[in-house]
Amino acid sequence: MENLYLLVPVAPLLGAIIIGLFGWKLGLKWSHRTTITLVALSFVASVVIFIDVLQGNFYNGSVYTWMTSGETVIEIGFLIDTLSAMMMVVVTGVSLMVHVYTIGYMQGDPGYQRFFSYISLFTFSMLMLVMSNNFLQLFFGWEAVGLVSYLLIGFWYTRPTAVYANLKAFLVNRIADIGFLLGIALILANIGSLDYELVFSHAEHLASRTIEIFPGESWMLMTLICLLLFVGAMGKSAQFPLHVWLPDSMEGPTPISALIHAATMVTAGIYMVARMSPLFELSVTAHSVIFVIGGITTLFMALVAVVQNDIKRVVAYSTLSQLGYMTIALGASAYSAAIFHLMTHAFFKALLFLGAGSVIIAMHHEQDMRKMGGLKKYMPITFATMFIAAVASAGVPGFSGFFSKDAIIIGAQLSDIPGAEFAYFCALSTVFVTALYTFRLIFMTFYGEPRMDGHTREHLNESPWVVTLPLVVLAIPSVIAGWVIEPMLFGDYFTGAIFVESTNDVMATMGEHYTGILGMIAHSLTTPPLWLAMGGIFTAWFLYCYQTALPAKIRKLANPIYILLEKKYFIDELYSWLFAGGLRTTSSLLWKYVDVKIIDGLMVNGSARMMGWFAMVGRRFQSGYIYHYAFSMIVGVFVLMSIWLFPF
Repeated sequence: MENLYLLVPVAPLLGAIIIGLFGWKLGLKWSHRTTITLVALSFVASVVIFIDVLQGNFYNGSVYTWMTSGETVIEIGFLIDTLSAMMMVVVTGVSLMVHVYTIGYMQGDPGYQRFFSYISLFTFSMLMLVMSNNFLQLFFGWEAVGLVSYLLIGFWYTRPTAVYANLKAFLVNRIADIGFLLGIALILANIGSLDYELVFSHAEHLASRTIEIFPGESWMLMTLICLLLFVGAMGKSAQFPLHVWLPDSMEGPTPISALIHAATMVTAGIYMVARMSPLFELSVTAHSVIFVIGGITTLFMALVAVVQNDIKRVVAYSTLSQLGYMTIALGASAYSAAIFHLMTHAFFKALLFLGAGSVIIAMHHEQDMRKMGGLKKYMPITFATMFIAAVASAGVPGFSGFFSKDAIIIGAQLSDIPGAEFAYFCALSTVFVTALYTFRLIFMTFYGEPRMDGHTREHLNESPWVVTLPLVVLAIPSVIAGWVIEPMLFGDYFTGAIFVESTNDVMATMGEHYTGILGMIAHSLTTPPLWLAMGGIFTAWFLYCYQTALPAKIRKLANPIYILLEKKYFIDELYSWLFAGGLRTTSSLLWKYVDVKIIDGLMVNGSARMMGWFAMVGRRFQSGYIYHYAFSMIVGVFVLMSIWLFPF
């Protein structure tokens, strides 16, 4: 079985290397055949491993020792349990669908083979992250997905907007990763090991210690470690205020938008916090911070999605909001609910992105929803699958998103950790907003009169099968993935993989009232989330199908609010002025005064001038006259006697 574990990440890595080096010789068809075959092999191996894990066969071992420094052993190893096995299936499954979809979407692109190499390398990096059994390997996978996402977001490197977007993503994630690295460094400094099992066994020791960041200011060491680790998660999972890179990443091709935003990179932070549950459970302060950050992200990013007109940006801000939901679950110690929503979200969000890409293909790469409309009759498969994804995203009972989202909302309601009330309000309010922006997208794109130009309308048709097949496949788990709620949330599925203190176990409290899938659906008829979701869908229909002139009037009446949302709360402008502009101003001042005046003017040229002055003065005593030399000797003796008689 150990060889099968190794096969999962190595197969996509092999595909990336083969196509990256020899794709030009293999040709287009064999390039995608090779990578798809190897990713499919990885997916099959992941499914076999998942079945084996369900039978109770866990694994935690080293593949090889990379380095030994003193008593610290740095190893490459795998931790295969229910958490990592589920992530492996989700990552390889979604990646396989994206690979197949890419054949149709990237057809004719000059970087066709390079793109397949990149997405296979991305899959390898994410698998190394979720399969790791130590912090160093986790950090390797963490940085690798960041690097490959940089390459993919800026894939069309001739576009200035794409270059700006990938630099923005890279810089924001590097800022967050400083915190992540510092957290790992504190663990190594205090435990002397980076192995998960050993670190978790010493969690109580870390919780009992304090550290002085500033003189006289003592912090709990565990709180500081957890906050630093969470800073890394804020960058990777795009939580406020480090969320600004994610919407701009839409500059990359749509397949990578689905891969980054659905099951892989952005969920890495959520997975990491869940994996580190034995540490986070020992810091109430960290949970409160997570609650507040998650609440702000889920509500405020959902509001921005309501005013977006780019079809991909609507889905991107939806991702931000859904990641906020997962973060709220982490704050409530409902780690299983966060991972459960991660899984369900992976399917319906990948479906939304790939469906949006299908629409973009049909619209000749037009992404403005104001120039769409009436596509339902031209693209029935795309419409049906995207409608399923929208229903799941809105949390309609019976669909996958309903079960995971309701579990998170109830978990926040039951939690007594400071910040829970705020998070619960944000999560509940976002239910209405989610339904509104999701069905606004559906109604503006597929209903009403066609608003595109005549040429585009004449050539409208359904996308080829390599595009629609992944949509159909992803639609199935978008419906049924939530039906496994009982073993995942109220059973023993995550036993041994996730640790929760009994005083924080909101899932156990929720499980006492769980009456099955049908009972949960029936109970939802009397709870606010369902009626808020229905209200959001009805509002979207009323505004964009029935009274289509009303949105413009509302925009005119509430123009300041509209501008605030359209400008994304001016956070990008603030960062550009404060950080980019501030760094430019600081650099200019440093160049003008420190470099030119102090270093060049005073230290370099000044020292030369000083030596020249001493040389000029000394030259006057080198006249050849005896009395000049005698005078110099008398002055020297006087100075030496002064120092001897009157020492300083």
